[in-house]
Formats: sequence, C-alpha cells, structure tokens
Amino acid sequence: MAYQISEDCICCGTCKGECPVEAISEGAEKYSINPDTCLDCGSCASVCPVEAIHAGN
Repeated sequence: MAYQISEDCICCGTCKGECPVEAISEGAEKYSINPDTCLDCGSCASVCPVEAIHAGN
C-alpha cells in the first residue's frame, strides 16, 4: 500500500529528494505521493521532519 502525506506537511521538499522512483510531487498546499508509482519503501517517511508521511490504509 502506498505511503500518504497528511495535512501536517510543511512543504519542505525533503521527501521528494529521497524518493527513488520520483513518486512525490509538490501540490498547492502539500506534497503528494502517486500511489501507482510508490514502491512502499518508506524512504520518504524516514526523512520527514514533521512525521507527516504514513503507510496508506
């Protein structure tokens, strides 16, 4: 299941650079993860400074 970015995202961009498949993109109010591209590796979640990225449900 793909990771998801919550409303707690501060748009710092740290996660985008960590994604090995470029599944993360900047949105208007927060970053988002493309669930079709996400490998579920957790690299983005491990670097998020506000813990806004979690495994999807």
